[in-house]
Amino acid sequence: MVTIDKLAELGANTEEGVARCMGQEEFYMKLVGMVLADDGYDSLKKAIEAHDLDEAFERAHALKGIVSNVSLTPLLRPISEMTERLRTREDIDYSAFLAEMFEELDRFRAL
Repeated sequence: MVTIDKLAELGANTEEGVARCMGQEEFYMKLVGMVLADDGYDSLKKAIEAHDLDEAFERAHALKGIVSNVSLTPLLRPISEMTERLRTREDIDYSAFLAEMFEELDRFRAL
């Protein structure tokens, strides 16, 4: 079962996340569940694989927002990096960023 303590152990800034939810831990945990279940991660991967940098930017930017809101810091790092590179439509190999994103996502989902 996902708990505040377990999220913090994985590097989430739970104090910040709960504060964004006006101190409501239950609401925060509900949002964390929604963020981890979001299908945007796969959509981002597909857009990058299709070399659709416009769509990839939109997906990365949306994920950056929702992951930021719940302060899942380790997951945010690769998403933020991709967002900024995709903002300028940098045509590079994003596989390392995607691998890190899915690795962190899997760690959080394993809770």
